Amino acid sequence: MSVAMRTPPLAATAALPQDSAGAGLPRRRRASAADAAFALAAHAAAWITLALLAGIVASLVVGAWPAIRTYGLAFLWHSEWDPVAGRFGGLVMIYGTLATSLVALAIAVPVSFGIALFLVQLAPRWLRRPLGVAIELLAAVPSIVYGMWGLLVFGPVLASTVQQPLQRLFGGVPLLGALVSGPPVGIGILSAGIILAIMIIPFIAAVMRDVFETTPTMLVESAYGLGATTWEVVWKVVLPHAKSGVVGAVILGLGRALGETMAVTFVIGNFNQLNSLSLFEAANSITSALANEFAEASPGLHEASLIYLGLILFVITFVVLALSRWLLARLRRREGARA
Repeated sequence: MSVAMRTPPLAATAALPQDSAGAGLPRRRRASAADAAFALAAHAAAWITLALLAGIVASLVVGAWPAIRTYGLAFLWHSEWDPVAGRFGGLVMIYGTLATSLVALAIAVPVSFGIALFLVQLAPRWLRRPLGVAIELLAAVPSIVYGMWGLLVFGPVLASTVQQPLQRLFGGVPLLGALVSGPPVGIGILSAGIILAIMIIPFIAAVMRDVFETTPTMLVESAYGLGATTWEVVWKVVLPHAKSGVVGAVILGLGRALGETMAVTFVIGNFNQLNSLSLFEAANSITSALANEFAEASPGLHEASLIYLGLILFVITFVVLALSRWLLARLRRREGARA
């Protein structure tokens, strides 16, 4: 009798699973339908992005095909650019693009590292946020403003205070004299590289600062507790923890420098001849050549050569991103092997 009283009736036991299953089945169906719709949307976004990328590459190849068929890979190392005679080579623009980007990185990476280090480790708390916001606001300045400032203000100052003293000092030295040669007008590869460095510093510094802040506080305080100096904490604790993010910040800045147009157009000189390897010599870049000539380019080989330059810039950017991914994967493998 006691067992019967403790056991629920058969109808109740049969009704409970049916009710719960009946209530949960529509909910599970709605959840599975929402998951399927979300997965479909995510797959569609990924495939649309790949389709757009493939379409861009295909359109560049089709547009540049007359130049590709005429010059082939020799376009990369021929420096002559003569629209009147119909002879085109992209060496001057490729060299100008790579040179200005490397100069910008050589200046911007140490400065950005110092800014991020100061904001995270050295700056007082009341100064960190306003100074960080002020640095990030530099990224909001339009590139044409940087270009006008570089042409009208920075270029003359660079010529009078840097180029002319260097020419007087190293004019007779074979290698150094060639690096500082050129008319002292303040436009050229070095001027464009410095303007690019000023433009990419906010991007690199902001990413480095955010990456440095992800270092666990316990690790930093433990290093200080063991007697480490600030530099030792940064070099042996913060930087190993954030080196993947630092590489990503540098690649972000390099991509920004490679694709900049208006600021470089103002200060690089737009000169389609490679007379010397001087940092002060007027040159040209791929983006500035496209901005200056594409609107007036005649249909045919001239227009195809400009599109060929755009395709080369796309390939350079893709190679840079691929190398960065390979470097990050190698760093992760080293960390895993060390662990």
